[in-house]
Amino acid sequence: MKLRIGCRDSALSIAQAVLVVDGIHRYDPTIETELVTMKTMGDKILDKPLDQIGGRGLFVRELDAALRAGQVDLTVHSCKDLPLDLPEDLPIAAYTRREDPRDVLVLPLGAAALDRARPIGSSSPRRRLALGRLYPDMAVEPVRGNVQTRLRKLDGGRFSALVLAAAGLRRLGLAERIGYTFSPEEMLPAAGQGILAVQVRAGTDTSFLALAADPDAAACARAERAFMREMGGGCASPAAAYGTVGGGELSLTGIDAAGRRDTIAGPLDQAEELGRALAKRLGRGEADP
Repeated sequence: MKLRIGCRDSALSIAQAVLVVDGIHRYDPTIETELVTMKTMGDKILDKPLDQIGGRGLFVRELDAALRAGQVDLTVHSCKDLPLDLPEDLPIAAYTRREDPRDVLVLPLGAAALDRARPIGSSSPRRRLALGRLYPDMAVEPVRGNVQTRLRKLDGGRFSALVLAAAGLRRLGLAERIGYTFSPEEMLPAAGQGILAVQVRAGTDTSFLALAADPDAAACARAERAFMREMGGGCASPAAAYGTVGGGELSLTGIDAAGRRDTIAGPLDQAEELGRALAKRLGRGEADP
């Protein structure tokens, strides 16, 4: 048996796909695997905000086409990059164990503190909303590109700091670049942050993903995505949701576009119902600012 695994043509996407490959090989070492990388439109257009050029779908369109055409057998994505509404013919077959979901502050090489005269780099409305509260005296300017491209811009003197996902830096072996880790209270992680999602064609036997999948991460991802879908949140929305599992229960915290926060808890098998219920509660204005 041979599996062709599609992913974006970036160091981080390849590292993430390898994590799924490792899980497949733990299940059955005899399965042959081949990585098929491709550039997506989201990787090519770097001079415009995502919400102006098509949103998160720009990171998956080419991969979806390859999966439908049978050019690959599965695709691996950062869960937070997936559109909230997915086609029925390309379901998510597995969510992987969650890496550190938090956001981090990265300083230029050799810097020990923020240079208040230069902006913080971030294109995320969610992060920009939090940064406005945490650093009200500092400007925040957009920055696009893969992790290495952003770090080059940072180290070249364009920014005083970047806000990036801890998961991506850790998966790239760049944890030493982390200068400060924001708590979820300071900056609520994006829905799906730190989780990988594996898509397949409908009807595919996915038993080979048994050891790559994580049920706790799946419950969190389903709840977080349901919250965002109910809120109507896309890449242009500062809304966010973050779930944790403990004692057989899922606890989900959400923030709406106005920054109001609330938390709900319940059984893991009601993950999506919890996400929708929390969004409706925030939509009714029942949470504290």
